[in-house]
Amino acid sequence: MPPKVKITKTMILNAVLAITRETGFESVNARSIANKLQCSTRPLFTCYENMEELKKDFLDFAFEYYNQYAANYDISTKIKPCLLLPLSYIAFAQEETYLFKLLFIEDMDLDMAIANDFYKEIGNVEKANLFSERIGVELERAKKIFLDLFLYSHGIAVLTATGKISLDHKDIEKMLLNFLSAFTK
Repeated sequence: MPPKVKITKTMILNAVLAITRETGFESVNARSIANKLQCSTRPLFTCYENMEELKKDFLDFAFEYYNQYAANYDISTKIKPCLLLPLSYIAFAQEETYLFKLLFIEDMDLDMAIANDFYKEIGNVEKANLFSERIGVELERAKKIFLDLFLYSHGIAVLTATGKISLDHKDIEKMLLNFLSAFTK
């Protein structure tokens, strides 16, 4: 008799990723994951105490998937370096709509009582530093521009992911360049 395949957390997370990409995170439950893995639900609860624990783990996994997408976008496109973050973010909304909605609309962990709270979020200061270097503007001014650019890009991405607008890459790039040129003069 062949040995039973051991279901791992990575296998479960990849199954949740596949389901989410296909039909949205609201389709994820123990039965849909088990069906995707062609197993019973028992192995899921061997790896995870409950669905909430799995969801928390999956959000980290999905965010890492987004980070890898953004890094690959950097490699695969020839655009101005200062546009890499906003263009990859909007492209993710276009190409990975369900994941974008989950990560950046439904479960977005951003609490901004004031504008500078944006920089309390992990990674945003580093991104602003890189942005400052790319546009050749001193850091404090670049942080203001970067925040405004994020808000502008987020608006475009949300409208894209919710099907309210449909813009091609060149139009989006032109809009972002116009935005940046207005703020960097």
